[in-house]
Amino acid sequence: MKKLINLLPVILLYTLFANSATAQKPVPQRSWPSVALGMPEEWYGSEESKKVADNVLLYQRDVGGWPKNTPFHKPLSEGEKAQVLEDKDKPDAIFDNGATTTEMRFLAKMYSKTGNDIYKVSFEKGLHFILEAQYKNGGWPMFFPLRKGYYTHITFNDDATFRLMNLLKDIYTKKPTFDFISDKKTTSAIKKAWDKGLGCILKTQIVVNGKPTVWCAQHDEITLLPAKARSYELPSFSGSESVGLLDLLMDIENPSPEVIRSVKGGIEWLEAHQMKNIRWDKFTNAEGKKDHRIVTDPNAGSLWARFYDLDTQLPYVCDRDGIKKSTLEEIGYERRNGYSWYSDGPRKVLDAYPKWKEKWGK
Repeated sequence: MKKLINLLPVILLYTLFANSATAQKPVPQRSWPSVALGMPEEWYGSEESKKVADNVLLYQRDVGGWPKNTPFHKPLSEGEKAQVLEDKDKPDAIFDNGATTTEMRFLAKMYSKTGNDIYKVSFEKGLHFILEAQYKNGGWPMFFPLRKGYYTHITFNDDATFRLMNLLKDIYTKKPTFDFISDKKTTSAIKKAWDKGLGCILKTQIVVNGKPTVWCAQHDEITLLPAKARSYELPSFSGSESVGLLDLLMDIENPSPEVIRSVKGGIEWLEAHQMKNIRWDKFTNAEGKKDHRIVTDPNAGSLWARFYDLDTQLPYVCDRDGIKKSTLEEIGYERRNGYSWYSDGPRKVLDAYPKWKEKWGK
């Protein structure tokens, strides 16, 4: 017992060191989203965080948004900084892959910790960018200013609209990190944008035989109908992008009858279109390459396809030739392994639905 007591300081020190080492994984080795949103609260406002913030400010485009898939947290050489400055007017500000909303949330954290107005000014510029980019019908394109092609479609893909709507809601409901946005004119404009966004979500929901179902990953900005994006992203019911939209709707306090009907229809569609007892399996194929396949497994849960045919409502996959196929084996290696064809994401909203239904479903 005495030996154990003597060892307690050592054990405690080791535990603290291990936890600290895990928490303090070097910033450059982390992903940008984990740095922007997932660091210990005391890190925001530190000297290291300010250096990261300098990069975020530097990368902000003249229009107010940010490019995507950029490691803002990694150190830049003087030459790289000069290039970023030169690219300030580049038309690549985007909402895809968490771009713009992630940087704005980071800047809000920095302002709340430091009170440095440079972060507030940058955040407000990003906010103006979001409000300006919104269509009159309430949707958002992928890029702004607009680019020709599928980029002009209302973008639910990769939760772009979901992230925008959540950010706007956090601002107008005055969540602590965002309470510095207090001007009534601004908060009124934000609430109006959120209401328009909600209207767009409800109007774009695919209706079959008079009943709301789910959404496509992108919808035409004029007709509001499901629209094509890349060659293998055809108009469809989406088993992935619909999850965030339903989550958003289920989070509304005092939902309207229209919202309640929308949620019930979407949940029922997902419930009916789950593929039970299958796994999206990784394996090594006959050529010695990492590959994917669907495996039947009585112990597995449910998966949902990324895409379901608009006519048959059956799941499909697709190669770059744009031809729908029923099985993974029918498409080439590159697309088979280079895209998220299946997801268990809908399980989240299905699990939350009984509690929501008890409150609002009656």
